[in-house]
Amino acid sequence: MNYYQILKQYFGYDGFREGQEELICGILEGRDVLGIMPTGAGKSLCYQIPALMSDGITLVISPLISLMKDQVASLNQAGVHAAYLNSSLSPGQYYKALSLAKTGRYRIIYVAPERLVTEEFLDFARNTKITMVAVDEAHCVSQWGQDFRPSYLKIAEFIRRLPSRPVISAFTATATKEVRDDVIDILLLRNPVVVTTGFNRPNLYFGVQAPKDKYAAVKNYVECHPNQSGIIYCLTRKLVEEVCGRLCQDGFPAVRYHAGLTDEERRQNQDAFMYDTAPVMVATNAFGMGIDKSNVRYVLHYNMPKNIESYYQEAGRAGRDGAPADCILFYGGQDVVTNQMFIEHNQENEELDPATRSLVAQRDRERLKKMTYYCFTNDCLRDYILRYFGEYGENYCGNCSNCLTNFEEKDITGEALAVIECVRACGQRYGMGTILDTVHGANTAKIRQYRLEGNPQYASLAKVPAYRLRRIGNHLLAAGYLSATNDEYAIVKLTQMSERVLSGEEKVRMKFAKETGQEAKQNAGESVRGKKAKGGIPGLQGEADEALFGRLRKLRAEIAKEEQVPPYIVFSDKTLILMCAAKPSGKEEMLAISGVGEYKYAKYGERFLACIAGKQGGADPGI
Repeated sequence: MNYYQILKQYFGYDGFREGQEELICGILEGRDVLGIMPTGAGKSLCYQIPALMSDGITLVISPLISLMKDQVASLNQAGVHAAYLNSSLSPGQYYKALSLAKTGRYRIIYVAPERLVTEEFLDFARNTKITMVAVDEAHCVSQWGQDFRPSYLKIAEFIRRLPSRPVISAFTATATKEVRDDVIDILLLRNPVVVTTGFNRPNLYFGVQAPKDKYAAVKNYVECHPNQSGIIYCLTRKLVEEVCGRLCQDGFPAVRYHAGLTDEERRQNQDAFMYDTAPVMVATNAFGMGIDKSNVRYVLHYNMPKNIESYYQEAGRAGRDGAPADCILFYGGQDVVTNQMFIEHNQENEELDPATRSLVAQRDRERLKKMTYYCFTNDCLRDYILRYFGEYGENYCGNCSNCLTNFEEKDITGEALAVIECVRACGQRYGMGTILDTVHGANTAKIRQYRLEGNPQYASLAKVPAYRLRRIGNHLLAAGYLSATNDEYAIVKLTQMSERVLSGEEKVRMKFAKETGQEAKQNAGESVRGKKAKGGIPGLQGEADEALFGRLRKLRAEIAKEEQVPPYIVFSDKTLILMCAAKPSGKEEMLAISGVGEYKYAKYGERFLACIAGKQGGADPGI
């Protein structure tokens, strides 16, 4: 079979997404490849299809157990023999899987990077025909990436110890140019085919809110989106416990996930989320990498993450099926302080030498600064993220809270001059908080200690509300009128642009929201788009479609229970919605539905056709 036939027969798709075919062809030609594609763009197909066309074994190096289990379950459901080798297996299970692998039972084997250089695995690898090594979440190999894992540095050593070098393919969803170059160098990719399809996910709505009561905002959102699957990320275990506990008390089906729980509870809670028995997951960033759950309709961040890479990766777990989904960040000033503390006490970098550790901390502070600017910009949020990754387009997407807010631009040159003059008069020795306290006329111990009441700009902006001053200060930093050092204290410095403002050469303008009612809506937790999804399913037309969708979900849940797999692995929500729209009545029509392949049709097709014809099914159980 050619790769188009494999795509249809095993995976049920009629055509490739952007970048997939180019990467597949590169692998089939024997070339190394690097694919940088956003979450949900179909990276796994790029190595799975060549693996099925090979006469050897493809090893997929993956960082998390949950990712491996999910991918292997999906492949087995599609009729592909696959296995994983990691610490979740008992010694007996591990050696049995290895012995089956030696007989050629599996075409694709997922393995944790820590296993690569163990003697038993090396013995297996040296005596087996390995045609490709695929590195998933490849950014983990770079110490400049947001998820550096020292175990990934063993990959190059493992490949060197093989009798013949296989094709190396690497894939990631988030990588700056620096990380991309690091991946090529550290994995020793030879003249690789590099495909960057772009980071844009048009189906995702991005929003930033600063509610006075974060829990009230989250509760309101979850209440307005019943029966929908979502993730709520918190910075600390304590917050996970608090938010999850309150949601459960308020009657929401929520579970928790963080590193302080036992392995068994994490597994049970993850399964409850994956199987939709508890569709709301409250978690630290310990949860999620590699989670292939297609029907996550929202990702809420209770706190600001430490960098754009982490935020986009976590937010990107919403809407993997291509249907509309929300990504909303609830910002609070304490979030910056907490993240700064994490950076200064980062135990993951302790094995690095002091000079490198200091440089990594400096880079982390710079990333945190840009993440903070995201929370304050009045420009298009999507454009801000894309620019961070090196993509440039129009500064309007029509699907973020800023683009849907009515702004007016105002001249703030007077306020900007006062702040810049204050920085100069202070000798560029203090942080932005101290500068703003000075121009606002604060009478604090620090102001008295540093004798800043004698600064020429002291109290010059006393009549400007404190919240507005903070926004102006953040705008001056984000727009380059001032800069801040990357050390622990973030001292404010003058720039060439500030000199132009001081000389009168340049005016400073800034966007402000016209309608104060917009902020009231955000503080109440409403979607800025005004779309309260009271149980409605995006893509369905009318009550008849929703009733059919409910019956199909019930049937899917029954099959998932029979086969002990998450429901979306049987068919995704998107595939069920397409069935509702097309209402197929026979095999050919069913096979025309995206996501329905020959193998899955043989297993489930007749049951779903009977359900669509009204001969099977019942009320929607909410699964």
